[in-house]
Amino acid sequence: MSEAYEVLMDKDKRVRYDAYGHAGVERDFGPGGFTWQDFTRTADIEDIFGDVFKDFFGSGGSIFDRMFGARRGEGAYESYRGRGENLKVRLPLSLKEIATGTTKQIKLRRYEKCTTCNGTGGKSKVCPACGGSGQVRRVSSSIFGQFVNITTCPTCGGKGRVISDPCKHCRGAGRVQKTANISVKIPAGVSSGNYIPLKGQGNAGSNGGPPGDLIVIIEEKKDDVFERQGDDIFVKAPISFPTAALGGKVKIPSLDGNVRITIPPGTQSGKLLRLRGKGIPRLHGYGRGDQIVEVVVHTPKGLSRGARELIEKLAKELGEEI
Repeated sequence: MSEAYEVLMDKDKRVRYDAYGHAGVERDFGPGGFTWQDFTRTADIEDIFGDVFKDFFGSGGSIFDRMFGARRGEGAYESYRGRGENLKVRLPLSLKEIATGTTKQIKLRRYEKCTTCNGTGGKSKVCPACGGSGQVRRVSSSIFGQFVNITTCPTCGGKGRVISDPCKHCRGAGRVQKTANISVKIPAGVSSGNYIPLKGQGNAGSNGGPPGDLIVIIEEKKDDVFERQGDDIFVKAPISFPTAALGGKVKIPSLDGNVRITIPPGTQSGKLLRLRGKGIPRLHGYGRGDQIVEVVVHTPKGLSRGARELIEKLAKELGEEI
């Protein structure tokens, strides 16, 4: 069936087959007849059966690589020199640190290259079980023909090499665990969930392989004064009733220190005042967000007799009944 499909899908082969029959295409398939190595329509099979074979054989390489295996020894040396694992750390930051940017020191445990063997793990040799391919193959037959089942070599764990004389310090791993202090620069304007990748600062690779990366994940700590919404910050400003009625200046906190703002006469409780450019710097742009001030009119308690009489007089002036 596969030979017929190959002939039908190739115009030149089809013409020769129509004229001379099987003899017209026999030379294309070699003395042993058609084999999968003669098949040129792998893209069609990929389109039709790609998802099915991916589920069955796993991802990576073409269908025929997954069915019959990659070339012997391909990638075995890189597998032997395994890349180090990525590490993730969470870094809590205050709102003020986020607003200005900062540099933080991170202390963590990680694997570093063994200095005794320079990360090689010791003397190594080609795995005698798989010949350096990192894989072992078993041939099985089915109604579809012969299939090659490829599994990881149990002797070398897929590395293709084995340590013949392991380093006494790292015991053949090529790396040892140590404590590291790493400096990370945090730009202004970050927020929770943002991350900073530090290339090569993760675990050292095994047997001299390249190191992984360190991923610093930002966590924004809750602020006691400000509430952040995007690049804007919100703060409540309590004012007295006379200031609300007559207007005046009050001192409020900001990310840059205390500032004085003007309260217009007749300001109602809940009114929002906007301070342009007093918010969080924009991480991927220019300028800053704003600071939104919510005015809260404070109602005094425990009035003295004189204060009460003044308020009663004001109420009569306004036509209010008490």
